[in-house]
Amino acid sequence: QVRLVESGGGSVQVGGSLRLACVTHGYTVSMECMAWFRQAPEKEREGVAAIVNIRETTYYADSVKGRFTISHDYDKSTLYLQMDSLKPEDTGMYYCAAGGQRCGASFVADVGDFSYWGQGIQVTVSS
Repeated sequence: QVRLVESGGGSVQVGGSLRLACVTHGYTVSMECMAWFRQAPEKEREGVAAIVNIRETTYYADSVKGRFTISHDYDKSTLYLQMDSLKPEDTGMYYCAAGGQRCGASFVADVGDFSYWGQGIQVTVSS
């Protein structure tokens, strides 16, 4: 049984940094994608960063390019999202996802393409 467990969220001021971590249990790394999504209140869940396993190609939403970095430590079975220069619009629930059948530069990642999800973790950026 695959289980994803996120940690590292919290509250931070504008310009600050946070690093999210997602430990994957029972997940076999393959050519599939892993990704971080976020959902702001009353908005749809959107993909903000994705990584193609093994190849380690990464994709980012325009809103986070140059500020967020996705990475995967295979030895620790952990997916990370380093978030720098945080803005109030980065506020929301962040979810890690695995087993993605596709991810790409033009769309990053779509909710429907991923099989496994974490429970979500709150990130709040205040001015």
